[in-house]
Amino acid sequence: MEKIIEIKDLFFEYDDGLKTIDHISFDIKKGDYVAILGHNGSGKSTIAKLLIGLLEKKGGTIIVNGIELTLENLYKVRDNIGIVFQNPDNQFIGATVRDDIAFGLENNCVPQEEMDEIINNYAAKVKMLDFLDHEPTKLSGGQKQRVAIAGILAMAPSIIILDEATSMLDPMGRREINSLVKELNQEKDITIISITHDIEEAKNADQVIILNDGKIVAQGEPDKILKDETSLIKSELDIPFALKVAKGLEKINIKTSMSLKKEVLINELCQLHSKK
Repeated sequence: MEKIIEIKDLFFEYDDGLKTIDHISFDIKKGDYVAILGHNGSGKSTIAKLLIGLLEKKGGTIIVNGIELTLENLYKVRDNIGIVFQNPDNQFIGATVRDDIAFGLENNCVPQEEMDEIINNYAAKVKMLDFLDHEPTKLSGGQKQRVAIAGILAMAPSIIILDEATSMLDPMGRREINSLVKELNQEKDITIISITHDIEEAKNADQVIILNDGKIVAQGEPDKILKDETSLIKSELDIPFALKVAKGLEKINIKTSMSLKKEVLINELCQLHSKK
């Protein structure tokens, strides 16, 4: 599968000399769902800002969809990427949900008739069709993030970056957004980059990259990376809940598959109980 993002020897530090990104390299394949995982201050959100040119790298190379990120190519790269931030209130432009989704389309001079169809299509996709005439700022946290995602989808990016996009949501809102993102990844073949400290969110990814002090300390499939307790603890990250429970059960001689998924663990425990 072709690479959609190539990061080579990327380096960034702020003016005080603090190395935030310390010569890292990684590739992301088209259509992948990648979680960049790390504690606060690990450098993960800096990667998002570097990818869209909000910060200028000090060294290394960033290539997005075959285009090298330079000052001359900045807007070409941004055409490929949509980003959802932690607080969606900072992204809202329009007075209504409809206006907000339309904002980028209007800037691209999309004809009104075509625009209405696109707005309705993506509002329906994120289950916000009945809220088109509502004020975005008066919606719930989960609904606001849905509107932000709809506005990005309307611009047809090949990559969506979620920068701690669920961290301000309650558990139900978090599950809804994670489910929507996974659906978009699978159905629309959109490459997803989730910048997060949430281990439960990261287990939904195809690939996990763990960042600590600006360096990549682990990279690979969730089933391998998120079961390495030593690496997780060293990186100041939690152990996945299902794995933590399974480890506790093992101590009292109850064997499970050590799955990262709660649903699998519950099913296994039900099967064990039914055999008694």
